[in-house]
Amino acid sequence: MSRTTPSPQQTPARPRSRWPALIVLSAAMLMTILDGSIVTVAMPAIQQDLGFSPAGLSWTVNAYLIAFGGLLLLAGRLGDLIGRKVMFLAGNAVFTAASLLAGLADGPGLLIAARFGQGVGSAMASAVVLGILVTLFTAPAERAKAIGVFSFTGAAGASIGQVLGGILTDAFSWNWIFFINLPIGLVTVVLAVRALPDDRGIGFAAGADVIGAVLVTAGLMLGIYTVVKIEEYGWLAARTLGLGAASLALLAAFFVRQATAATPLMPLRILRSRNVAGANLVQMLTLSAMFAFQIIVALYMQKVLGYGALATGLAMLPAAVSIGGVSLFVSARLSTRFGERAVLTAGLVLLLGAMGWLVRVPVDADYVPDLLPVMLLIAGGGLVLPSLTSLGMSGARADDAGLASGLFNTTQQIGMAVGVAVLSTLAASRTRELLAAGDGEASALTGGYHLAFGTSAALLAAALLVTLTVLRRPRP
Repeated sequence: MSRTTPSPQQTPARPRSRWPALIVLSAAMLMTILDGSIVTVAMPAIQQDLGFSPAGLSWTVNAYLIAFGGLLLLAGRLGDLIGRKVMFLAGNAVFTAASLLAGLADGPGLLIAARFGQGVGSAMASAVVLGILVTLFTAPAERAKAIGVFSFTGAAGASIGQVLGGILTDAFSWNWIFFINLPIGLVTVVLAVRALPDDRGIGFAAGADVIGAVLVTAGLMLGIYTVVKIEEYGWLAARTLGLGAASLALLAAFFVRQATAATPLMPLRILRSRNVAGANLVQMLTLSAMFAFQIIVALYMQKVLGYGALATGLAMLPAAVSIGGVSLFVSARLSTRFGERAVLTAGLVLLLGAMGWLVRVPVDADYVPDLLPVMLLIAGGGLVLPSLTSLGMSGARADDAGLASGLFNTTQQIGMAVGVAVLSTLAASRTRELLAAGDGEASALTGGYHLAFGTSAALLAAALLVTLTVLRRPRP
């Protein structure tokens, strides 16, 4: 008698129960994204209070990124094996406990360890969120609407984090940027127990590849570590090249292992889907490019135009509103009528327009004529992110949904890390060249930022090319 891999057994969700489940999933993602942006505002206060060195302070971000990005793929597959609801609940519990430790930290070591723990918890919860979502919402129109709501949460979290971080740090102390996670995390866990449908994983016999787990986790963690240290070591430094080669070797060994293992951690069949592979590549390119908007535009406002932190946050608010509004109210309707590929194409064209506009911003820019159009064109992100999510999950089988979710979140983190390393390094090196040539500081900074914006436009053009040549409209 032939043996077949069992499919995950999931208790069917009643129609009314799906929307509370979506709220729970969105709240968990809001907490994760909020944590990623809220810390950056409080870093000066953390450094002063805990005595971080300048190099050590970066590890309050790096420790989180390495754990989060390195464990997403493994966590997604474990969700398929043991059950996505169990993984989601455990991840939120770990994240909440680590947030309490971070808020109580009285020295650099404990804070860095707690941030690593937050990354572990975020990876466990985030890796299975999309897998749960696509199994709850199977009808194309409802799924598009649910993904639009979910994407809106991401846009809101990034914007709220910057404003909330400043308010909490100024009004209370930096500790409260972590304590704020406690009520959110506890409420999310309590509601998730009832709102999320029970599911039974396919079991460890269907994919308990310990060697593959070690290879991919070590390879991803080392790769992200290499990327975040490029600016310090330099692109062609022996340490950078050695770490990069080691990371690639581990990941190559992982793929060889997956091709030969009887029960692979990541069945390579998932990459045979053009939409899964293509959407992950487009996402990596797009998020690498969007670092130029998320961070470099804020630096341009503060270092060149002289905006304060609050003025910068308010200046960026129209972008958050436009992205959130489009993802929540427009994206699902357009996807239902024209298909995700067409909507993704339109969104990438709008983002290309925004980056092209930024390439020409002057040293003495006025907000309304020079920057407000960018904040409106960036609404293309509200079309891109929901469409990519739908396409990236469309080719996954039911028993691979957690893995596909983990893979999608992994390429998201890799794209962001690469964008940070590449664009910030290019901008800094160009600024140094212009300063050496005799340009003033504001002019040199603007020239460096122009190079970053131009590089972002090239990355978006590559993403558009992949969209047009690789992606296909998902079959119902």
